[in-house]
Amino acid sequence: MHFKSISTRKNVCLIFAAGCALALTGCASLWRSSRHQSSSVVQFLYPGKDQPFVQPGIPTLRLPLRVGVAFVPPARAQGEYQAFDDTFAEAQKAGLMREVAAQFKALPFVQSIELVPTAYLRPGGSFENLDQLRAIMGVDVIALISYDQAQNTNDTGWSFTYWTLLGAYVVPAQKNATYTLMEAVVYDIPSRSLLFRAPGVSTIKGHATLISNETDLRADSTQSYAAAAADLTVNLQKELAAFKVRAKSEPESIHIEHKPGFSLGGGSIEGWFAAALALLLVGRLPNPLRAFCSRAK
Repeated sequence: MHFKSISTRKNVCLIFAAGCALALTGCASLWRSSRHQSSSVVQFLYPGKDQPFVQPGIPTLRLPLRVGVAFVPPARAQGEYQAFDDTFAEAQKAGLMREVAAQFKALPFVQSIELVPTAYLRPGGSFENLDQLRAIMGVDVIALISYDQAQNTNDTGWSFTYWTLLGAYVVPAQKNATYTLMEAVVYDIPSRSLLFRAPGVSTIKGHATLISNETDLRADSTQSYAAAAADLTVNLQKELAAFKVRAKSEPESIHIEHKPGFSLGGGSIEGWFAAALALLLVGRLPNPLRAFCSRAK
C-alpha cells in the first residue's frame, strides 16, 4: 500500500507538471504569436479622416538648404498584432539619423543638418508640427524616417517535447520570422511637396527554444533594424543622386533659387552640372561618371 501510494503521487505530479508545461506552451504560442511596432508618415501628416487634404505646391528650394532629420512618432499597434516594448532604441535611432545626415552633408548645396529630438514631434502633428520645427530650428527641408516591424512565432512539429521540462530548454521548436521596413521621405516644408523617398528592408528567420524565445526575438528585432537601416542608407544615396539630376532636368517641377552671397560653381545647382560637363569635354572624367553626366544633360 505504501509503495502504491508513492507511485500514485508521482503520477499525479508528472501529470500536473505536464499540464503546466502544456499550458505555458499554449500561452506562449497565443500570446506571442504576432508582434508589431511601427511609425507612419501618413498617420503623422494626415492623422484624421476629417482633416482636409493638403495640396502640395511646386517646391522652391533656396540654396544652400537647411535640412532636418527626424523619426516619426510611433503608432499604436492595430489588428491582430500584439504591441510590445519598443526595442528600436533611441541610440539606434540617433545612429541612423547621423548616417542620413552624412548623406546630405556630402551635397554641396546643403548648408546645415539638424538632428531633431524625438520630443519635438508629436503623434498626428501634421504639417503644422513641421511648420513649428521650421520656426524653431530654421530648417527648410525635413527627412522623416518611419519604420514598420512585424515578428511572427509559430510552433513546429517538435513542440510536443515541451511536455517535458528539458524540451522547453533544449529543443528549438519555435519558428520565428522578423520583417522590417524602413523609409526616409524628404519633404519641402513650405510647399508640402514630397521631394523623394528611399526604402530599406530586412527579413530574419530562425528557431528558438521556448525558454529562450523572448531573448531571441529581441535580438532578431535589433539585428533586423540594423540591416534595414543599412539598406536604407544605400538607397538614400542613390535617390539623392537621382534628385540632383531631376533638379537639373525638370525646372518646371522644382524651382531653384540661391540666397544672397551663395554660389555653387555658377551660382546655382546648375553650376554643379556645368562644371562636370566641362570636365567631360576634355575627357578627364572616368567612363561611369561620363555616362552619369550624359544622362544629366
